[in-house]
Amino acid sequence: MKTKDKKQIKEKSLEELKASLKDARKTLFSLKLEKAQNKLKNTRSIFLKRKEIAMILTEIRWRELYAKNA
Repeated sequence: MKTKDKKQIKEKSLEELKASLKDARKTLFSLKLEKAQNKLKNTRSIFLKRKEIAMILTEIRWRELYAKNA
């Protein structure tokens, strides 16, 4: 993931992050389905999508903890 994508994740609101998470999970499911059907050309995209989901979850968790302590 590029640096500008990381910055975009940090700039989003909590609601936008949750919507992005839902969309990323749907995309990951479809990528896995395509891989199972041998239609997926770039299998690295699954790894990248999982990494994006992890970054979104990390940002959501960080904000929850920060709001709790503030």
